[in-house]
Amino acid sequence: MVCSLVLLVAVAAVRISSRSGLPSLLVYLGIGIAMGQDGIGNIQFDNAELTQVIGYAALVVILAEGGLGTKWNEIKPALPTASALATAGVAVSVGVTATGAHYLIGLEWRQALIIGAVVSSTDAAAVFSVLRRIPLPSRVTGTLEAESGFNDAPVVLLVVSLSTAGPVDDWYVMLGVILLELAIGAAIGLAVGWLGAWGLRRVALPASGLYPIAVMAIAVGAYAAGAMAHGSGFLAVYLASMVLGNARLPHWPATRGFAEGLGWLAQIGMFVLLGLLVTPSELGDDVVPALVVGLVLTMAARPLSVIFCLLPFRVPWPEQALMSWAGLRGAVPIILATIPMVEGVEASRKIFNIVFVLVVVYTLIQGPTLPWVARKLHLGQGDEAADLGVESAPLERLRGHLLSVAIPKGSRMHGVEVGELRLPTGSAVTLVVRDGKSFVPSPSTVLRQGDELLVVATDPVRDATERRLRAVGRGGKLAGWLGNDDEGGGRRS
Repeated sequence: MVCSLVLLVAVAAVRISSRSGLPSLLVYLGIGIAMGQDGIGNIQFDNAELTQVIGYAALVVILAEGGLGTKWNEIKPALPTASALATAGVAVSVGVTATGAHYLIGLEWRQALIIGAVVSSTDAAAVFSVLRRIPLPSRVTGTLEAESGFNDAPVVLLVVSLSTAGPVDDWYVMLGVILLELAIGAAIGLAVGWLGAWGLRRVALPASGLYPIAVMAIAVGAYAAGAMAHGSGFLAVYLASMVLGNARLPHWPATRGFAEGLGWLAQIGMFVLLGLLVTPSELGDDVVPALVVGLVLTMAARPLSVIFCLLPFRVPWPEQALMSWAGLRGAVPIILATIPMVEGVEASRKIFNIVFVLVVVYTLIQGPTLPWVARKLHLGQGDEAADLGVESAPLERLRGHLLSVAIPKGSRMHGVEVGELRLPTGSAVTLVVRDGKSFVPSPSTVLRQGDELLVVATDPVRDATERRLRAVGRGGKLAGWLGNDDEGGGRRS
């Protein structure tokens, strides 16, 4: 009965999240708190070590799902900026936040550095659950997505190093160890992903339902291999999943749906467990310190890290401002805050409470305001046309694809005739759904915002067809003549 109630509340949380702009993690955390020792469930739970183990397992699944859904052609142009933010940006954020925690709330340097490291990791799920309805430049979405996937690995290594008993190594020794572990994890992740994709394309499994299980098993295996080789397992699982997700594997729609379902279950279970670990009656004394550290992080550490890392790439100031405000923190910092508790670091419970309050309060502040900030910076509307929602269903036996294309408000495809799309040879618009009614279009059919198109494309021209559709969505019927026919780096659908 209780489990059914939790699942019903979880489903409602997804709907509330999508409509209000609030990341659903807050609702799941609330479920855990309500079930805990200060709530109506009165469940006594204080096992930080078990929470950390389950949190790590959930994070592996979440990173695998994120990697499988990452399109290489979208994040490739953003790799240099994302890599800079995930490495040098983390270092700047840790230093500035730790300095504020030491001088403003009186924490010792070790504790201050741990807090700075814990809260320096951004959360992809939180960021994109808010921004998914806003058309943004591909450089912004690609950078934020890749950064969120990459920065978990160095942050985990840094927190573990700072929380280990005994004196902290010299910074250059710690830096060398972290870089070595990242290199090992990256090499293993890419190798496992390539070998897994090669094998799945050549081995005929007895049932189609085994392919999703095999893909997730390969992703988890990448984490295990990376950890056993004393590398970064988190980076390994993300890169392996990204390779698998871009390898055109058999039965891909079923695999993608399976991974998304596992990702949701992992998030729900992880957030509920973290909520159980919190004792609300102990948070009172840590609210003000959390607000101070969060203010330093949001108004100083994150903007300085973005400016420092992106200035050499000549990223426009409005985009830098949005990336600064879009540094949402989610489940990862709360999970990382259990590491000093397990290692027995002094004042570790205070660190956990500060991080918990910081994540909740600043997610409530930043999450709903991100769309407003994007509009004020003229990045959500105006100059940038609304991007199309494109979903693909491969027709494996026919070597083709069905593309479902949604024309949103603000798209420059509004008013374009079907014939003016000038799709590549081997693709065609076969059906239009308008106002709940479907019909077969003619070349002179004028498309409108709100239409949904069914486009058939052969395998060789599938990517070119999507690029052309997105280009027309941004540039209108003159997209090819204006030289932007190859714009394909829009938001992920």
